[in-house]
Amino acid sequence: MTELVVRRLLVDLKTPLPRHWCEGDAFRTALFNALSMSFPAGEQFFIDSVRAGWKLLPADRQGHYKDEVQGFVGQEATHRRIHTLFNDHLKSHGLVNHWEPRILWMRKIIAGLHPLHMLSITAAHEHFTAILADYMLRNHDMLNNTEPRLKTMWLWHAAEESEHKTTAYDIYRELGGTEEWRLKWFKRVTVLFLIDTARQVVNNLWHDGTLFKGSTWKSAKAYLFGDRGMLRSLYQPWKTYLKEGFHPNEHDATLSQNWLRDHADQYTRVGSAPATAAVAAA
Repeated sequence: MTELVVRRLLVDLKTPLPRHWCEGDAFRTALFNALSMSFPAGEQFFIDSVRAGWKLLPADRQGHYKDEVQGFVGQEATHRRIHTLFNDHLKSHGLVNHWEPRILWMRKIIAGLHPLHMLSITAAHEHFTAILADYMLRNHDMLNNTEPRLKTMWLWHAAEESEHKTTAYDIYRELGGTEEWRLKWFKRVTVLFLIDTARQVVNNLWHDGTLFKGSTWKSAKAYLFGDRGMLRSLYQPWKTYLKEGFHPNEHDATLSQNWLRDHADQYTRVGSAPATAAVAAA
């Protein structure tokens, strides 16, 4: 069982934010904005998936996972709330969220499937967010000149994603989820995630008026494929999920633990409520 702490981030997201908050870089700002646009609906899907899977466990195993699921739900609900606040600023910048409606549409498509499918989809996404979190924490200096409030927001989110990366996966296994479906959904989710990310980034750049600027695509090439490029760096950790018998704990969480320890002044711990109530209420 993983002990998960629910934290309230001490960052003001109500006052205005600069349009190109990521070092004035249009591409990187558009990329992170796109990811944020997926989070409110996406995090709710993850909460629903883990909660539905937990309810299918035998009573003794529900008890085993009760606190962990409470923590997972609490962390994801907090992420959902924070990114909703952030996304409100994006609307004021004239950006249009086309990703969220697609997530809601996909939820309707798979609503009739067994909860194991939802858990497998969630576990795949949690692998993406965990390896992306590790990349961001490992390369935190690349955010040094960004809007300070947002640097804190992204690294706090990254640290917690790494912290709860095993929950959906472990419940999937507890319920008898197979390697076949774990890998099928991982491959499908990979394709959809890359397509949806690219579509939303291009849409953001279009509305921003920077889609056809040479500096935009010069930045994209460097940030995605340079010496510390995101896609270049994430390929190997992404591929580990394809290994038979893979478990998320194979990826070290030291960077997450260190950030949460060293930045304890940036958040407060949320008081714990009865676990069953928290699981049911989110």
